[in-house]
Amino acid sequence: MTRLELDQLDNLLSSLYEASLNNDYWEDALQQLRQLFAANYVTLILKMPDVQDEDDLGLMVSVGDMKDSGKVVHFPYRHNLTPFVNQLPDKVFTVDDLMEEEEWRQSAYRIHWCACNDVYHVLAVDIATPDSGTLRFRVTRPEAAPPFTEDDKALCRFLLPHIRRALNIRNLLDRSQTLGSLYSKAISRLSIATLLIDESGQVLEQNVFASEILESNDGLKVVGGRLEASYPTDNRELRRLIKAAFEVRPQEGKTVLPEAMSITRPSGEVSFGVVIESIPSNTWAEGKGQPAAVVYIRDAVGKSQTSNALAKKLFGLTPAETALSIQLANGLSLEEAAEALNIRRNTARAHLRAIFSKTGVRRQTELVRILLNSVAALGQSDQEP
Repeated sequence: MTRLELDQLDNLLSSLYEASLNNDYWEDALQQLRQLFAANYVTLILKMPDVQDEDDLGLMVSVGDMKDSGKVVHFPYRHNLTPFVNQLPDKVFTVDDLMEEEEWRQSAYRIHWCACNDVYHVLAVDIATPDSGTLRFRVTRPEAAPPFTEDDKALCRFLLPHIRRALNIRNLLDRSQTLGSLYSKAISRLSIATLLIDESGQVLEQNVFASEILESNDGLKVVGGRLEASYPTDNRELRRLIKAAFEVRPQEGKTVLPEAMSITRPSGEVSFGVVIESIPSNTWAEGKGQPAAVVYIRDAVGKSQTSNALAKKLFGLTPAETALSIQLANGLSLEEAAEALNIRRNTARAHLRAIFSKTGVRRQTELVRILLNSVAALGQSDQEP
């Protein structure tokens, strides 16, 4: 392994771990591996196609003389045709370990998939990861190049733990980001405005509901990048709450309740409810600006984002009954809802009786409560309010 110099190893490992944080760096990491193994292609197969579903495509990233080199792409690949299936996890092997040269030359897989890309010599390993299942790593050379040696296999075994860690970190981050995105969407579907702020009150991020509230300039606004209230009294209290959120350091085993306040609106509408909660920072991370807090804002007069389709399924309502229920959940009286839906009052009353019968409630206030407390809002598509 004399060809793997210290600087070369440092650059390769740096690229692998950069790729674990950002998929755009896989090209650099695989290109370095391609150069290291004197290969024409280096490929990571991240997901195998489902052979039961002809429309399902696999997922891989590959470098070489090809379209989309270095990009994570879907690909049509019938892996049941390859002779490399059912190998022991983490065992580095070559074609020579599996078959005689003539058998490989006559292989349908080589003829139909490899020959057209000048792939002849193959070095491979199926990498077992704790959370990502088995991933496939393939290094190839053209027929004119020398075959892979025991030194090449030893080098692959040496690099295998680093490749595995990089892939597993990527998978864990993807999962964390996906969960974070789902939770963020769930909060948005419940019509809750959220802002991420630093200790000075600078707005770092905001969802669409927060943007709508801030753009209305009705109680809350952004001045010089900082979150502020319209009235001085509210603004002083808001500043105090933000400061308190960053001064409190939760102790192990103890729960710290978030601070809350109401924000008066110049329009005269019902005040905003505001909750500020500190986001615990990593104890290893130091430096000003590292901590952050979340500001939750609820508009009590905002319209319900209840999904019509989900409400129909949950309560067995007809489209007309669902439409009336949602109007009532938005605070309209029966007469106002009938006018909004352009139906007669008697029709609205008939719908309401049917709704009561299907939902098991007896009063309009109970109906509003079960609608607002149901999961119907979580079925709303991702859209701006």
